[in-house]
Amino acid sequence: MENLVIARILAEIGDLLEIKAENPFKIRAYRNASETVAHDTRRVADLTPAERLALPAIGKDIAAKIAELIETGEIRYHQDLLQQFPPTVLDLLHLQGVGPKTVALLYREMDIRTLQDLEDAAKAGRLRGVKGMGAKKEAAILKSLEEQRRFTGRRLMPEAYDTAAALVAALREHAPDAEISMVGSLRRGCDTCGDLDILAAGGPPSVMDAFTGYTLVERVLAHGTTKSSVQLWGGFQADLRVVPRESLGAALQYFTGSKTHNIALRDRAIQRGLKLNEYGLFTTESDERIAGDDEAGVYEALGLAFVPPELREHRGEIAAAEARTLPRLVQLADLQGDLHSHTDVTDGRADIETMARAAKAAGHRYLAITDHSQSLAMASGLDEARALAHARAVREVSSRLDGITLLDGIECDIRPDGTMDLADDCLAQLDIVVASVHSAFNQEPARLTDRYLRALACPWVDVLGHPTGRIILRREPLQADWARIFAAAAASGVCIEINCQVDRLDVDDVRARHARDAGAPIVISSDAHSPAALGGLRWGVVVARRAWLTADDVLNARDVDRMRASLRRNRRGT
Repeated sequence: MENLVIARILAEIGDLLEIKAENPFKIRAYRNASETVAHDTRRVADLTPAERLALPAIGKDIAAKIAELIETGEIRYHQDLLQQFPPTVLDLLHLQGVGPKTVALLYREMDIRTLQDLEDAAKAGRLRGVKGMGAKKEAAILKSLEEQRRFTGRRLMPEAYDTAAALVAALREHAPDAEISMVGSLRRGCDTCGDLDILAAGGPPSVMDAFTGYTLVERVLAHGTTKSSVQLWGGFQADLRVVPRESLGAALQYFTGSKTHNIALRDRAIQRGLKLNEYGLFTTESDERIAGDDEAGVYEALGLAFVPPELREHRGEIAAAEARTLPRLVQLADLQGDLHSHTDVTDGRADIETMARAAKAAGHRYLAITDHSQSLAMASGLDEARALAHARAVREVSSRLDGITLLDGIECDIRPDGTMDLADDCLAQLDIVVASVHSAFNQEPARLTDRYLRALACPWVDVLGHPTGRIILRREPLQADWARIFAAAAASGVCIEINCQVDRLDVDDVRARHARDAGAPIVISSDAHSPAALGGLRWGVVVARRAWLTADDVLNARDVDRMRASLRRNRRGT
């Protein structure tokens, strides 16, 4: 029972309670618990009951329900709630812009039960007859339905990783002498995954039985000697490939992909009188095997440096490997601090000192405390007076802790007109300002671009937080002139953030590379709302690696003094 599975069920309970118009505090309790579980770096199913009860936002009742889910595979309370609505109602909740209140309204007023019901009503113009719904909302729902169809079958990378890691661990226990690895898009670090691809090199024939008999298998789709497929609990399809041990390197390369990268490699092999497949690299004439034991050997035999899996997207990596100019990609160990985090002063789950001590325990040398500004009222955002008082509290904690430096800051909203949510004289007194968009996502691209450019003109903005506003599988990136925005950020010394929240990973790898190439510094920040979420930096590092970034490109890979000196506010006039 993986964390994201538990988190999803707790979140569903919260959504179903809101559809029922239950007590808002009860609804929030389940959503807070869901966030806690989703961001905890430990496997919650492996914790003791006392350890679960000690988690932030987990009380006795919810802890008992988590235990019930782990022990039985379901929560009776969740099942009872599902019985009160058609199961297809939950599909409606996954649409961007269609929250539980809207779902409840549509269900009660129009008996809309399925995505098809909703689409038919929207296309017929019937939604605008419901109070609070208009033509604009109707059009937005149709757009969300179109996006939902594109996302069907995809899952977030961290969820896919956790599911695959548990499966790989079970197979390794069965076949300890085999080399068992995740491959496919998951190994390349793509932000979403469809099927889970697993490779076993040198495994005994019984590894296939262990795979199809894995405890979370709901249905066996195919069972063979070299390939089997199963449907896992929770909806994932997993495929296992078995190859001889001597083919490990070739199989790792072949099954990792991407398709376009593999085509380029096969063409290169053909040009050299060779053929490349999952079993090895062979001469065409004599079928002599010349490489395949290890991946690096396959690339070397083709005259190439080893290409890290994250770069295998046919975006120039073959030419760079031939020229031996591939970068040394940033690693998690390179990061020395985190420049975006929240405390319970706004919508976080822990106080300043708890977050600081957790950051220190995670190996960070510094942590920026950047709670929300006043526009985010639902998060108890800070006005100028509270922001400065909070900054003093951060400094006080920092002064008495050894081994960790705290930066007092703010995540300041960029208003729809591009002005900042707090006055300049307040922002000037802080160590760091992360500027973010949290509202008015439907602005036209030209207006949105101007909004960003005006924010970047504020001399106290240091970092542009989760710039494109995307929510993976739910909300597309905002449409703006990102080339102009990145150029403006580079000119003013504003950092572009790779936000590590698992459903954001914003900016994505393509835009992160564009921002770096434009000359903008990059930060990889957790946006942690709890101590456990500080561990999310690992996912942002994957994005950065896919973007070809080195440690030199990432501001928070520098020590605290060099990092602070590089912030926009401290470079003014230089």
